[in-house]
Amino acid sequence: MTLTIELNQVTLTRDDQTVLSDLNLTLSERRIGLIGNNGSGKSSLVRLFNGLLQPSQGHLQVRGHNPVEGPEAMADQVGFIFQNPDHQLIFPTVIEELMFGLRNQGLSKSDARERAEHCLREHHRLDWAERPVHSLSEGQKQWVCIMAVLVMNPAVLILDEPFSALDLPTRQFLTDWLLGLPQQLIMISHDLDVLAAFDRVLWLEQGQVRGDGSPETVIADYRAACNGAFSL
Repeated sequence: MTLTIELNQVTLTRDDQTVLSDLNLTLSERRIGLIGNNGSGKSSLVRLFNGLLQPSQGHLQVRGHNPVEGPEAMADQVGFIFQNPDHQLIFPTVIEELMFGLRNQGLSKSDARERAEHCLREHHRLDWAERPVHSLSEGQKQWVCIMAVLVMNPAVLILDEPFSALDLPTRQFLTDWLLGLPQQLIMISHDLDVLAAFDRVLWLEQGQVRGDGSPETVIADYRAACNGAFSL
């Protein structure tokens, strides 16, 4: 089975508008960043990977799986962490939030609770188990979202601007923690400095790849283009 994400002539059209156009990509690096202006297609691209969106044309595989099966079927392969944790958290307590995905994977209630507690213990947060989610800070909520995905042990983590609402110390802590995980990590971020330690950066513009390579090169080109646009 291939361990990469492969896109072959992938096009995405929504409401008669072309969002992504004829993309051909092989994504095998451990840490990949996605940059580009709002509306460039970044969020739509990563939503193809777990089946939240389906390509209008072309073929897509994630580690040998076809995301057309849908998000629940892809949960073992792709974990998705959204920008706003309040859009992801749906249960009253932390332990219930962590158990939800495990129950969807077929675990019994007792086994799901055991694994969820193990995850919390592993991250020194077992005391959070019965805490109401609404009582947590924004940084703590985002951490719960990440743990709720990690407990299902996906091969790929997708993060769509996950830290934009967090203060700088919390953002740095969570970034360093994520970079130490074994999963392949694909992150959308407007914080270009965060992506400096990544293996590869893709720059999307109007649904196409304008830049693809090392963070040093692609980010420098992107900054130069943005500065040029502002100087017009």
